[in-house]
Amino acid sequence: MSTSSAIEPGTKLAERFRLEDRVHESNGATLWKAIDEVLARPVAVHTFDPDFPRLNEVVSAARTASRLTDPRLTQVFDATEDDGCSYVVSEWVTGDNLADLVAAGPMEPERAAALVAEVAEALAHAHEAGVPHLCLTPEHLVWTAGGTVKLLGLGVDAVLADAVHDNMRVEDAARGDAEGLGRLLYAGLTGHWPGEEAPGGLPVAPMDNGHYCTPRQVTAGVPGYLDTIVCRALLPESKRGQTPLASPAEVAEALSSVPRPAPMPMPAPPPAPPVTASRSEGLDTAASPQRHTPPPPPPYRPVQQPHPSGGGGALGKVAVGLVVLLVMAAVGLGAWTLGRSIGNAGDAPEAGGSSSPTPTTGTTATREVKPGSAQGFDPLGDGDERSELASLALDGKPSTDWHSESYPSADFGRLKKGVGLLIDLKESVAVKEVTADFGPVSGGTVELRVGDSKDLDDLGAVAKASGLGGKETLTAKSPKKGRYILLWFTEGPSYQGKYRAQVNEVKIRAVK
Repeated sequence: MSTSSAIEPGTKLAERFRLEDRVHESNGATLWKAIDEVLARPVAVHTFDPDFPRLNEVVSAARTASRLTDPRLTQVFDATEDDGCSYVVSEWVTGDNLADLVAAGPMEPERAAALVAEVAEALAHAHEAGVPHLCLTPEHLVWTAGGTVKLLGLGVDAVLADAVHDNMRVEDAARGDAEGLGRLLYAGLTGHWPGEEAPGGLPVAPMDNGHYCTPRQVTAGVPGYLDTIVCRALLPESKRGQTPLASPAEVAEALSSVPRPAPMPMPAPPPAPPVTASRSEGLDTAASPQRHTPPPPPPYRPVQQPHPSGGGGALGKVAVGLVVLLVMAAVGLGAWTLGRSIGNAGDAPEAGGSSSPTPTTGTTATREVKPGSAQGFDPLGDGDERSELASLALDGKPSTDWHSESYPSADFGRLKKGVGLLIDLKESVAVKEVTADFGPVSGGTVELRVGDSKDLDDLGAVAKASGLGGKETLTAKSPKKGRYILLWFTEGPSYQGKYRAQVNEVKIRAVK
């Protein structure tokens, strides 16, 4: 068996799990979408480099998590550690995470509270078995395609993020997850993240006198009792005299009266929009020309029971008779109206008269350009910047990405003035705009450069964006013709405590 560092798509583990797509990799751990060929279903697989420093801990945490039976927790199917290859196989989850659900604004307060209440109950069960999460972010809370709540990454993500330690006290872990649940509820109620680095492209919560504003200060209409629950879990300084919520079980108890999500019978919906991917377990994704607004979870209301009726048969016959009379009257009125219209046809204006459509104002017509290939661009360094990942920014899957090396500072460790992703369009076109998904980064600056040469000096800057995170559209004031486009990062965005450039997906439009 080959080592994790040499594993490529198509590799089969345990003669069963065939790796298909590399979703994410970081610090010696790689997340794959794979196929369980025995059960013919997709699964998520973590593989680890042979020198991964906490291999024993991550496999042990996965095995412990596999014994939990709460359906709201991601299932772990297999966890193996051996000299050839170590891996963890878990459930592949499809749906919209919390960041997606608040992309267009805060959720309905009761809905947000219901989702977090489900997660709090599941996490309380996990704590009873000695398994904390400690990495709760909007990407870990998913409203699945099947209309249920799922918590991703239990056990495994805490080890990968080095968030759990041997000397950590049980009460400290419980308090940490209670605060995490408070952050999730805060995000659902306000659309902001109460933390220094906002995951999932969410804006950072506003501050007041050195403290985060309460949900009611950020968003109108938040019920007072939910504002109090958030403060007790996360912002005790804002509710002096209130007992803090110090464990997931206490958060679950505080939210126990909130109506729970239940899928309601609905008419046949239009085709479902694409969904985004979690960094913990993989999510099915599809290409999208713009950021979609996912449908909210179904409304929370009790199911109406049929009302008993007496003498319904006679009343029904009378109702049917009335309907027949109304239909006959409508048909007669329609026939009269049609005849009158035909009789007045001679008075209608001729073609080309004043009733012709008013011409619209002219706009620049554009077309989407399919890129041919891409490469990591590092002309001021060794010439290459993770080019082996460059195709992942063009594969139509927002869950995969090209990213640069990680640097200790936003100025790339003072080693160079920038790095970038260079895309070859295979033809010279007049580039108008580029929409790029920069993923769950924060900050940074990128320039859109266009030209007919791969030389940095020949690629002219036509647009610029700062404060990156999620999708950004860079639009040229005047279309610039060129075969190559370069997303040139002059300041590295922040990602998981370091700095790196990242591009999950790119859409290019040129003048027709």
